[in-house]
Amino acid sequence: MQVKVLRTSGARGKVALPYHTQEGTAKAGEDYQEIAGKLEFLNDETMKMIEIKIIDDEEYEKNKTFTIHLGEPILLEIGQRHGDTNENKPPVGLEEEEVAKMGCPSLGEHTHLEVVIEESYEFKNTVDKLIKKTNLALVVGSSSWREQFVSAVTVSAAGDDDEEESGEERLPSCFDYIMHFLTVFWKVLFAFVPPTEYWNGWACFMVSISLIGVLTAVTGDLASHFGCTIGLKDSVTAVVFVALGTSVPDTFASKVAAIQDQYADASIGNVTGSNAVNVFLGIGVAWTIAAVYWRSQGKVFRVDPGSLAFSVTLFTGLAVLSVLVLLYRRRASVAGGELGGPRPCKLLTSLGFVSLWLLYILLAALEAYCHVPGF
Repeated sequence: MQVKVLRTSGARGKVALPYHTQEGTAKAGEDYQEIAGKLEFLNDETMKMIEIKIIDDEEYEKNKTFTIHLGEPILLEIGQRHGDTNENKPPVGLEEEEVAKMGCPSLGEHTHLEVVIEESYEFKNTVDKLIKKTNLALVVGSSSWREQFVSAVTVSAAGDDDEEESGEERLPSCFDYIMHFLTVFWKVLFAFVPPTEYWNGWACFMVSISLIGVLTAVTGDLASHFGCTIGLKDSVTAVVFVALGTSVPDTFASKVAAIQDQYADASIGNVTGSNAVNVFLGIGVAWTIAAVYWRSQGKVFRVDPGSLAFSVTLFTGLAVLSVLVLLYRRRASVAGGELGGPRPCKLLTSLGFVSLWLLYILLAALEAYCHVPGF
């Protein structure tokens, strides 16, 4: 922040102007950085700036004020008229110096300046929305199994931003009933997870992680048997059914995290963490156990890479293209951010990413059946 503190018609000589800040409703160290010092005006200099740091504590507050006070100016050097040089400057005696000092600079009628730190209505609206969504997120926590089972068998309407702002409760739609009956088995199953009140949430965390692991294993086996039944190769089954069955829950979890978090950090953490666990633990631990076992049997454990090189290369190329799309969406003229934005932009981006996923599946399947040369 820059504050204009003085404008003169032209100072004669070198002048020092003391200044300091004084608290009002704004407190030094909390709302602004307290400063004090002197401004030095050279001969014929008319304007100076003071920089004051306003502290952003990321909390909504009403208007606050503080004051900048100016002290009495101090004449440091007697000046000379414009155009004069030191060579033709006449010698100044004691009498002339006293006369010159009679014209010393002095303060005018404005000796202090009140600075107002204004409230941000945009920030207030953002905070209000976050509070609403945080309160909504607290509903995820529960204190009893009864509450969880009642919630699991109850049909509820899907939330909407407009409804949250208006505060009106919407009745479940036909689509809500369909989704409820399609997912009621999973709702009841996960209602057996201990409530978040037990062991400060650790019981809920451990049991839910275990159930997710079991369901992931079951989903993988079912997908493998399904692929074997209809005659699909394992590589195609893996990139279509197994990946779809294990990644869709992560996708919805990331969506919820992106909506409820101000910066969507939890969403990114969920995606990267999930994939890291799948790749480094899911593959690494299994291969490590197999390698130790076969080594104990005196044999060598080998893994046929198959179409892994082609699949990873294809995925990397499409991932780079996706990142470029997100970077382009950061432009204010397009959407102003990776998430959200105008409806046409959201639809085009979503269709584009779904198309990249379908393209990946198509090329991976063609390579697995030798219709596209691999490497």
